[in-house]
Amino acid sequence: MTRVEFSALTDTGIKRTNNEDSFLVMESKNLYAVADGMGGHSSGEIASKIAVETISDFFRNSEISEDSTWPYAYDDNISFEGNKLKTAVAVANEKIQEYASEHPESRGMGTTVVAVLVLDSRLILCHVGDSRCYLLRDGKLSLVTSDHSWVNEQVKLGFLTEEEAQKHPFRNVITKALGTKGEATAEINETEGRSGDLLLLCTDGLNSMIPDSEIAKIVSKDTGLDEKARSLIDAANNAGGEDNITLVLLKIVQ
Repeated sequence: MTRVEFSALTDTGIKRTNNEDSFLVMESKNLYAVADGMGGHSSGEIASKIAVETISDFFRNSEISEDSTWPYAYDDNISFEGNKLKTAVAVANEKIQEYASEHPESRGMGTTVVAVLVLDSRLILCHVGDSRCYLLRDGKLSLVTSDHSWVNEQVKLGFLTEEEAQKHPFRNVITKALGTKGEATAEINETEGRSGDLLLLCTDGLNSMIPDSEIAKIVSKDTGLDEKARSLIDAANNAGGEDNITLVLLKIVQ
């Protein structure tokens, strides 16, 4: 199995009193995720926790194979592992909806999620919402997920620039989240990984506070993952810390 080093941190931020984010580190499977919950009465915290726990439980189930009966349609365009991750997220969506239906005070709860499964030389990325995955390779930082958000749709259509989107009053409006009606189908992207790749999974409490150029500067420094993670949290808080900040940094070492 590919060897991965990682560091994970979460912080409430300066303006919030409750942390509704969650993260998953599953070393035995090289599976990592962050989730950004939303909803009143601590419902966001519950939604994000359900998401990461459900994904973890699904991957602990050793009985699931390509010959298993799948609860959702099998996608022949992606790998077995990609289908497994996509299905785990769909099951999480269903469980969040079930919880909300049984707890009226939590109706409207939801969460974003971004996850990566490192499998041999492959990176299997999965996301719903505006939590992000960045890749640092050969000294260059790139965003490898595309936000499911209103402002990103406007950028794609050419109505907003990236700079305008960063400060737009509707930048927090997401168009897809777990807990919403329907399956909230996850977007899956499978690509080749390389030794030395550094991946950053983060909630928007990071990238909404500091630009990608500053993120790139911090993660490119010749420091350990723990120090990079702490520096990213500190930078977001120094910029205002308006939201919870959660991140997982991972580096492929062989």
